[in-house]
Amino acid sequence: MLYDVHVNLGDRSYPIQIGSDIQSELGSFILNAGLSGACLVIADEHTGMLYGDEVVASLRAAHFLPTLVMVPAGEPSKSSEQLVMLYSAALAAGLDRHGFIVALGGGVVGDLAGYAAASFLRGIPFVQVPTSLLAMVDSSVGGKTGINVVEGKNLVGAFHQPSLVWIDLKTLHTLPEREFRAGMAEVVKYGIIRDRAFFERVEMQVEALHPTGDRALLADVVGRCCEIKAEVVAADEREGGLRAILNFGHTLGHAIENRAGYGGTYIHGEAISVGMVYAARLSVAACGMASEEADRIEALLVRLGLPVRASELNWASLREAMRVDKKTVEGVPQFVLASAIGTVSVGHALSEEVLEATWDSLG
Repeated sequence: MLYDVHVNLGDRSYPIQIGSDIQSELGSFILNAGLSGACLVIADEHTGMLYGDEVVASLRAAHFLPTLVMVPAGEPSKSSEQLVMLYSAALAAGLDRHGFIVALGGGVVGDLAGYAAASFLRGIPFVQVPTSLLAMVDSSVGGKTGINVVEGKNLVGAFHQPSLVWIDLKTLHTLPEREFRAGMAEVVKYGIIRDRAFFERVEMQVEALHPTGDRALLADVVGRCCEIKAEVVAADEREGGLRAILNFGHTLGHAIENRAGYGGTYIHGEAISVGMVYAARLSVAACGMASEEADRIEALLVRLGLPVRASELNWASLREAMRVDKKTVEGVPQFVLASAIGTVSVGHALSEEVLEATWDSLG
């Protein structure tokens, strides 16, 4: 293994294993983790074709009884229709309360499969096998699972921690460049919210960070993001306080996804990139952040090839989308803001005038 992280949650603790070309070892590791019986491997149509056979073979070699099922790729699969289909697939595969689910894919697959595991038979174990950078550094860790509804993203779900997270960096070789860049938005976020030195390291090594680059460097970057998230989740599993810092840039970001159409003009990391620039400018206006710090955040996102504006979207429409965001209280959005890179605080409710003026200032 190149990197090993542990999420400390008492009897719900679990390991995060980061390596390269390790999919064939997955079955034996799951066996050592104490799981047994029938299992449903949930992938999308891309990850299933690329990695499904290898994962299923690894599970069979460890004497599990795996069944592979694929959902359409993309954010629309996080739906009640796909969830019901997975319940039927689990029953057909012979899963009982001793069985488990494997999520093989990016954030959409992880969220959907995790919620299926959380709700099937009132909860069975599941394993996260993320194949996108965004899922590796963010959505596969922490136990947030869920689906979308017409009104907004992730409004239906549950906290359900995985039994383990298995990260094979080799899967990044087949990740589209756009998806890799989008994952880097979440990497930048971790530096902003918790680790200034890490932010500066990404600034210095941005050109070396690509899917087929230095594997040890990628492992260190992914591993540090997982460490930060593990620390936050261990301190606040169900987002009662500290964990909300992980939402930096997400209040506006989720509204952009909603109004632009999920998975269309802006995929998740791209929307979050715009949302982080907006949050940084709000931080200058209301939280004492130096404008030079906000400029650094924007400049790094630009260097990564990420969007920093969404000026074609109407503010009134975005503001309406925020009303059903999970972080909104009595119609008032709550923002995570930064006093400096590496230091943030939560629960900032700003005036409508400041919110709109800051959006308008982005041009």
